[in-house]
Amino acid sequence: MSTLKRAPWPLVALGGLGAAVFVVPLAGLASKVPWGNLAELVTSPVVVDALKLSLITSLSAASISLLLGVPLAWLLARVEFPGRSVLRAVVTLPMVLPPVVGGAALLFALGRRGLVGAPIYETTGLLLPFSGWGVVVANVFVAMPFLVITVEGALSGIDPRYEAAAASLGASRLTVFRRITVPMIAPSLRAGVVLAWARALGEFGATITFAGNLQGRTQTLPLAVFIALESDRDAAVAMSLVLVAVSLVVLVALRDRWWGR
Repeated sequence: MSTLKRAPWPLVALGGLGAAVFVVPLAGLASKVPWGNLAELVTSPVVVDALKLSLITSLSAASISLLLGVPLAWLLARVEFPGRSVLRAVVTLPMVLPPVVGGAALLFALGRRGLVGAPIYETTGLLLPFSGWGVVVANVFVAMPFLVITVEGALSGIDPRYEAAAASLGASRLTVFRRITVPMIAPSLRAGVVLAWARALGEFGATITFAGNLQGRTQTLPLAVFIALESDRDAAVAMSLVLVAVSLVVLVALRDRWWGR
């Protein structure tokens, strides 16, 4: 007898309804795809530019999140210091904060007249808003928390005796972290990177608020979809399909390898 037949029917029914929450919208999107001229739509200059920018900025954001997020997760998981719970709350705040509010906060902090942006601009002439780097900064702000909480959870759950054994044999703290800690949290680390990348790829609110919506410069694919919904519905559906396809292919291909059973 299959596991499904032995499962309690209320759980099966509710689980099916839960799955429908995700399946039905995607089916609705697929039903509106203009299959006849899909190739022409997805190869238009607007879509190609937006997709290229989305991939570059989301991969850059995932890389920066990895570089900064792992040490931050280690700090939150392993070091006792005053205000740690407050810092953890601040780090995870972008996960629940409206993206537009996050974009406004970035603008007030890093804009030409912002708290940090003003002295940077006066000293170096660097202006982050309405630039490609502004898109990356917005993506990092909303995506890195996903990596941090994933890695922090893994660090909190591993057995510290392995690290202690390596340290007792003379390994430095950095060597222990590199040779013992990182391999032990590798599946969670990879999962966190993928989650951060996926969140950055789909980012909209903080990007349009902080970096604007300039084609070929700051217009990512989600922003292009938003504009196309008002002027060209078929193009909007085609671009949405590209986003879904790219994200789904990556997540499905990596799930068994990185998450495993």
